[in-house]
Amino acid sequence: MTIDINRVGIIGAGQMGSGIAQVCAAAGLEVRLNDREADRIEAGLGTIDASLAKLVSKGTLDEAGSRSARERILSARTFADLGDCDLVIEAATENEAVKREIFSTLCASLRPDAIVATNTSSISITRLAAATDRPERFIGIHFMNPVPVMQLVELIRGIATEDQTYESAKAFIAKLGKTSTMSEDFPAFIVNRILLPMINEAIYTLYEGVGSVESIDTAMRLGANHPMGPLQLADFIGLDTCLSVMQVLYDGLADSKYRPCPLLVKYVEAGWLGRKTKRGFYDYRGPTPIPTR
Repeated sequence: MTIDINRVGIIGAGQMGSGIAQVCAAAGLEVRLNDREADRIEAGLGTIDASLAKLVSKGTLDEAGSRSARERILSARTFADLGDCDLVIEAATENEAVKREIFSTLCASLRPDAIVATNTSSISITRLAAATDRPERFIGIHFMNPVPVMQLVELIRGIATEDQTYESAKAFIAKLGKTSTMSEDFPAFIVNRILLPMINEAIYTLYEGVGSVESIDTAMRLGANHPMGPLQLADFIGLDTCLSVMQVLYDGLADSKYRPCPLLVKYVEAGWLGRKTKRGFYDYRGPTPIPTR
């Protein structure tokens, strides 16, 4: 039997988690936002407030809609506060050990019929499901970044995911006004399986001296009609996340074409992770981004 999802718990109040919380609340669902530390929850709520205010200023949302959406999001300091949720989505850092630890302790606090999901962009759904007490009620729900803007959500079934779980998740995505696509449980799924190797190849193109940061991004914006260049996009995603996905592809498929570019590794080692650290393939510390190579 499918479950009607009306109350959603979200673990992780960062960029993805706060975005998911916002779109759920805007669709009329009750939201419980959890993170390891209270100040992270407050920061996430602040991000949501700023995002809703921006929508109001643009005229795409009225004050009453913004206020009612915000009132539907409550802080959840512990997993016990997620106990009445129909669905709990993990949106923590893209690290398998961290995710498995969350799932191994979370399930004891949930209703037996609650669905558990992960927002992972690349890690095996089947493997993560094995860390829970309900692999048949576990599914990948991969939102795109930024969540309030992007229309697509990937649904990924693990080997044990039941039809009812998939149908419930599909109906949930439709309730959010977004479009879902189903992917099999292979490394990086559909979007990142195609997108990240392209970004990695752009970094190789820079590494081998074929073009500068500016020339590569200009070429793909104007030559392939991409809204932003691949190196600019890498900075937006986060170079650590790009490297993590490439490593999952390389390890999971054992094909040399997925080898992370050494220059990507070097940037991550330097802590130049893109926009979030103010430096990546561009330097964001001044009024306009400046290429770093």
